[in-house]
Amino acid sequence: MPSFTLHDLEQRVRARAQQGSAEASYTRKLLDGGVEHCARKLGEEAIETVLAAVAEDRERLIAEAGDLIYHLLVVLAARGIALADVEAALAARTRQSGLAEKASRDRRRSPADARRIKPRPGQARGA
Repeated sequence: MPSFTLHDLEQRVRARAQQGSAEASYTRKLLDGGVEHCARKLGEEAIETVLAAVAEDRERLIAEAGDLIYHLLVVLAARGIALADVEAALAARTRQSGLAEKASRDRRRSPADARRIKPRPGQARGA
């Protein structure tokens, strides 16, 4: 089995982001749409991944998980965040239980955080 890592994919995303033309690269086309466009595509892929998981379709879940990871790396690239930054955050979390870590995140969130997520035009909040 050939070795291909998430870091390899991250490098490919970053290289394609440097290409000058959206006609030559889907990654470049996504990035040209801006962070919001990239994030919406990530959301679409997340939903497709969930649906594949619930359907218990192994092959489809594997394919959708790949799409989800790719689009996550595109969003990270759009925001200038390296995979290593995410890995460091995950490593820091391993110092405590998952339940304790989640509880600490919930305490850090404020009601203002919920207001920062804006619905798409024509979409009611909470819908």
